[in-house]
Amino acid sequence: MSTTTETRLVALDIDGTIVPSGSVEVPHDTARAVRDVVTAGHHVVLCTGRSLVGAMPITRALGLTTGTVVCSNGAVTVRLDPALPGGYEVTKTFTFAAGSAIALVRKCLLGVQIAVEEVGWGYHVTRLFGAGEVNGAQRIATVDQIARYRTPRMILRAPAILDLAGDLRRLGLTATPADGDWLDVTPGSVSKASALEHVRDTLGVARELTVGVGDGLNDLPMFAWAAYAVAMGQARAVVIEAADHVTGTIDEQGLVPVLRALVPTPVAPHLPSPTTASRVG
Repeated sequence: MSTTTETRLVALDIDGTIVPSGSVEVPHDTARAVRDVVTAGHHVVLCTGRSLVGAMPITRALGLTTGTVVCSNGAVTVRLDPALPGGYEVTKTFTFAAGSAIALVRKCLLGVQIAVEEVGWGYHVTRLFGAGEVNGAQRIATVDQIARYRTPRMILRAPAILDLAGDLRRLGLTATPADGDWLDVTPGSVSKASALEHVRDTLGVARELTVGVGDGLNDLPMFAWAAYAVAMGQARAVVIEAADHVTGTIDEQGLVPVLRALVPTPVAPHLPSPTTASRVG
């Protein structure tokens, strides 16, 4: 990936790419590199599985006050604007009726921990999640109550939950493993890629000028969409194999050299050599 003066769309995952998973502490060098890319005229789009509540602290830590953020694996898109209450407005939301997924889970598994997202607030949950596992507030609800919600994202957690991924997809939903016992469920045909394509089209950025950086299974659609995909060094083998380039790990701030490659190196001003410089005094 060469440095260019052409405007790029740079899509950045958050957890495992900008910050360690669950953290809100952005390293200084990472924040500076993001700001330099924006100053150079490129569009930086945070594109995350986090809910809106979880993404906003990262935008503030990066100093991003304008632009676009894609949340909930592509189901929620917001426009940043410091003049608006909270600094943003939701521009696009895709939701699904939780009932069909709930009926499948009830039929096949017992004891599944369930959460459904309420945009801008938090989650309605069957059991409380631990600190840092979900973003925003949590409110206990019965399974019957949750089944009546429409939501952009549902979390299902149980030891054998990955076995239900295919059945959920046959219901027309998107089921993305986040861990061995965790599934993120979002509306069908919604992904980071689908949301980013809408953003790209709105911004008028050429397809060949798109970059995606990430480390998770939910980044695979983004990698297929991006003209140039970069995997973080700690990513799983399947993610690394899908990338055009592999950078350092999150502990090494591997995102920083990727971003620096997008910023033209300043040309030092020409100074006369000592032999030709005029003397003063």
